[in-house]
Amino acid sequence: DLPHPSRTVGAVLDSSSFHPGHVARDHLAVYCRMGGYPLSRVDEVIHQLGIGEFAGRRTRGFSTGMRQRLNLATALLGDARVLLLDEPGNGLDPEGIAWLRSFLKGLADQGRTVLVSSHVLSEVEQVVDEVVVVRRGELVASGTMAELSSAATAAVVVRSPDDERLAETLRAESVQGTRATSVERLEAGTIRVEGLTTAQIADLAADHRLRVHELTPERSTLEQVFLRLTSDPRESVR
Repeated sequence: DLPHPSRTVGAVLDSSSFHPGHVARDHLAVYCRMGGYPLSRVDEVIHQLGIGEFAGRRTRGFSTGMRQRLNLATALLGDARVLLLDEPGNGLDPEGIAWLRSFLKGLADQGRTVLVSSHVLSEVEQVVDEVVVVRRGELVASGTMAELSSAATAAVVVRSPDDERLAETLRAESVQGTRATSVERLEAGTIRVEGLTTAQIADLAADHRLRVHELTPERSTLEQVFLRLTSDPRESVR
């Protein structure tokens, strides 16, 4: 129903949607005419994406990184405020991924909405403001990384020369009506505590005159959050 859809949403959905006989500049010119944009946009997006050095080459010989940049250039022809990108970092080398991360952040800083679908969660985590978790086509959770992480079990790694006594105390005592849900000994002098904050553990240790040398809250990665939110205990891995 949109009169000029690519002015509203710029999409990258298929990394191989190029005519193999076209050079990159011709490909962009075709999409310019389809969208009703001035041909001057071709040179503008070529400059914006830094693809001038291969803009005159036929797409059949393009590397994955070249294809991804040309895809992004195509999506930006309409200067859309919303970008929909499916696996934009797929197949990129480390240098290409670093470039893409910076480029997407720059687009968001301009006030655009950038929707990224990806299975490379460690990379997504470095650029997104908000996360939407989908499992089998259904919405499981949405929110900022901090919000999703807070819903997961909090854990603190404690290093103490009194680790055995501290572990016993944490299992037996409650702090402000709260008791540790799990106390696990990782190695000599180190335990992992779930269910209490660093402040609660420190206060309890001080009350019992137990030495604490380090308190480190564990930070859940996006992958860990995703697996916790989407795991089904009824299913087994075969």
